[in-house]
Amino acid sequence: MSRNFSDPGSNRKEHVKVTSEPKPGFLERLSETSGGMLIGLVTFLLAFYVLFTNEGRALRTARSLDEGLSLVVPLDSIHSISQQNEGRLVHLAGALSTSKPLFDPSYGLSIQAVKLKRNVEMYQWVEYEDSKEYEEDGEIKKETKYSYNTEWKSEVVNSRNFDREIGHKNPSAMAVESFTAVSPNVQVGSFVLSKGLVDRIDDFKQLSLSHLEDPHADVTRRENYFYHSDNPRRPEVGDLRVSFFYAGLSEDDPHLGSADRVTVIARQRGDQLVPYHTKSGDVLEILYPGDLSVEEVFQKEQEGNTMKTWALRAAGWLSMFVGISLMTRIFYTLVDWFPVVRELVSVGLKVFAVCVASSLSLLTISVGWLFYRPLWALLLMLLSAVPILVARTRVLPKKQQ
Repeated sequence: MSRNFSDPGSNRKEHVKVTSEPKPGFLERLSETSGGMLIGLVTFLLAFYVLFTNEGRALRTARSLDEGLSLVVPLDSIHSISQQNEGRLVHLAGALSTSKPLFDPSYGLSIQAVKLKRNVEMYQWVEYEDSKEYEEDGEIKKETKYSYNTEWKSEVVNSRNFDREIGHKNPSAMAVESFTAVSPNVQVGSFVLSKGLVDRIDDFKQLSLSHLEDPHADVTRRENYFYHSDNPRRPEVGDLRVSFFYAGLSEDDPHLGSADRVTVIARQRGDQLVPYHTKSGDVLEILYPGDLSVEEVFQKEQEGNTMKTWALRAAGWLSMFVGISLMTRIFYTLVDWFPVVRELVSVGLKVFAVCVASSLSLLTISVGWLFYRPLWALLLMLLSAVPILVARTRVLPKKQQ
């Protein structure tokens, strides 16, 4: 069953579809729960791997950064190459420079920069769906509202996957493609940057097109876009608009300002800046925008390492919590027929999952630290018992009551 709606004042259209299926029996729900238990087991085991390897990675990175900070040599000049620094970790800051400008001949555009990105968008139909389930007459009914709107999208939206393609058909490809051009030779002073350093120059800014003319008769410039459209103010499905972005301005420009400055820490090899391999097995190949001191660079790297470590710890704990919840859901299914008991079991299982996930996460982290910082590892092992003890102290008074 479906119902149609439309807004005469916009391109938005929508319809509602209602499907129904018999309410699953006890054995069916038990079978579904068994499948969830297998997924939960995989998620549970994955959490151990994420937590354990993350601690080793964090400590290895911290040691590599400490090693780099103790060995790095600030360069007096970026315009002369000293053989004394050959093979050493060096620090330098200066303006970016490239040998040739980057071109897009299709639109008559050029810029002296490290990267030039052409971004193509097509005006297309986009489908949105919003579903809700409810029980009625012993059946599980699912009501899904499908809505359609026209938007600019940088990827082709496959309308064949729509619930209703008729009236919402999109072209299968774009006549103009997006691409990113990268300068083959990027320097700071007399030093050539490695590919890894160039990859870190990714602070893209939109390029103003106000000083450019329309490149072709069938292309219209409006604000900072080139439109392949008969009427850019009222685009039709299939129309294109093209914008440009640049990263790493490598020459003073009257419209864009001064060349971008960067700070680099890497190994000097002749006139090239290449990765530095630390004793811990990590690679130091650092680039930041602006002028930063050695201490500022390594402080940013340590802060980034700390944030990544805590993010992976949180991801590991969440993975373990979800895994335990899926594996213990069978107990909820067994008492699903008794509403009061069902709610109590649901709360108990969640508390159990939180406590066990917290204890096992702390225990896994402590094992990861065991070979590096034994005292901290033992402290964490003791701390891992706290969530279980807290849970038990709350359960015992309830039993006595």
